[in-house]
Amino acid sequence: MNRYYNFSVPKVTSKHRIDKYITQFVENASRTKVQKSIDLGCVTVNGELVKSNYIVKPFDEIEIELSLPEKQEILPENIPIDIVFEDEYLLVVNKPPGMVTHPAYKNYSGTLVNAVMYYSRQRNESLSNLNGFERAGIVHRLDKDTSGLLVIAKDEVTHRKLSEQFFHHTIDREYNALVWGKLKNKKGVIEKKLGRDKRDRKKVSVISDDSEEGKLAITEYDVMSGFDFLSLIKLNLKTGRTHQIRVHMSYIGHPVFGDETYGGRKPHSVNLTARMKTQIDNLLKIMPRQALHARLLGFVHPVTKKRIVLESELPTDMKTIIDKIKN
Repeated sequence: MNRYYNFSVPKVTSKHRIDKYITQFVENASRTKVQKSIDLGCVTVNGELVKSNYIVKPFDEIEIELSLPEKQEILPENIPIDIVFEDEYLLVVNKPPGMVTHPAYKNYSGTLVNAVMYYSRQRNESLSNLNGFERAGIVHRLDKDTSGLLVIAKDEVTHRKLSEQFFHHTIDREYNALVWGKLKNKKGVIEKKLGRDKRDRKKVSVISDDSEEGKLAITEYDVMSGFDFLSLIKLNLKTGRTHQIRVHMSYIGHPVFGDETYGGRKPHSVNLTARMKTQIDNLLKIMPRQALHARLLGFVHPVTKKRIVLESELPTDMKTIIDKIKN
């Protein structure tokens, strides 16, 4: 399957080879595949063929034709799921860490969608197709390595009404996280615009307030417990941006413990002793992911109109970290 892309280079201040540059902007495009496309004459800059070592310049117009793999068939899989709430209109599941929410490139099996499809077929029930069959009623998503509560709609009307609540930010969402260091203020609000990182399109970064790019993100935090080098905090989202908590906490110098993407696998805002360094190494082995858990989900039921508030305990790995620090 061939896909076509074209985009303009912004005012770049550093040097970027075109093969590396394209991989940052085109999802699932490896550098090897991009180089092959360049060699085959499928990449032009300002209408001219270039080599892989071409250095992009501001306002270059890049056109690309890439051969990408076809989407694979998504099949039901007998994967256990933890159902917290269910009725004839929706269900809420407690997603474990390490499980991808819905299928995507290189993750067409073992996802929550595969599991929910199997569960619904066993019960001879349907799922919403509002966002396509491959989303299986998933109204919102959690990152692969974030655990916690997630709502799934069984029909399009329920799905649409739940989506409207998310859009208007009337959903209550509370997270727990272990973050580096001790925060100066026990409570606080982070209001910073977020947008795609220009150097790495897979990441999100804070955008300057006066920029026309990015979208405002608002995160409230409340410190629950402070330990030697970590803090357990409660977070409430007033907006729902990609990687919002992880980027905001990293921005204020307290990244989520274990978060490899946003600096959470190295100590921040702490003075370490030799004993602490050894302990941290051991704790990071227990926590190969970001220590982030979607603990509470509250919404108005689209049909019954009753307020539903559901809670989930901390997962085992986060509990283990806390127990070891206390001891």
